[in-house]
Amino acid sequence: MTILAENRDMELAFNKILKEDFEVVLPYLKKLHEQPPEDELLKKRLLEMFDQNYECFGIYDNDKLIGVFGLWFMTRHYAGKACEADHIFIKEEYQGKGVGKSLFQFIHQYAESKDCETMELNSYVENFGSHKFYMNLGYVIRGYHFLKKL
Repeated sequence: MTILAENRDMELAFNKILKEDFEVVLPYLKKLHEQPPEDELLKKRLLEMFDQNYECFGIYDNDKLIGVFGLWFMTRHYAGKACEADHIFIKEEYQGKGVGKSLFQFIHQYAESKDCETMELNSYVENFGSHKFYMNLGYVIRGYHFLKKL
């Protein structure tokens, strides 16, 4: 458990969620989709992720789960050892209260502890609030993420 005291209004902790506890993450992942995948497909995909270079975390205020996020680790020819933040979800009533800033302080420190040289993330094109947030953290927009369903 990692507690960040920087957020004076809350006692935040970022705890790793193990594969056997994956179901706690599913309701939060569903909120990230306008039309979420069926439950069984989402479960299957998440379980497969745990068998790859992926780590899942819960965001807690005291002992209350208020959000989730995942981290992918890989080496990229253009960026070296990299960490990619994924599926960040913070409950709406906790947004705008410094949780995201504390979260990214934790993520950056954690990635550095794993010898990562760079951070990456994707943000939906229409999510303008997140773009401003990430740019204020020093991220730059380097390209477009393309997707094709097969």
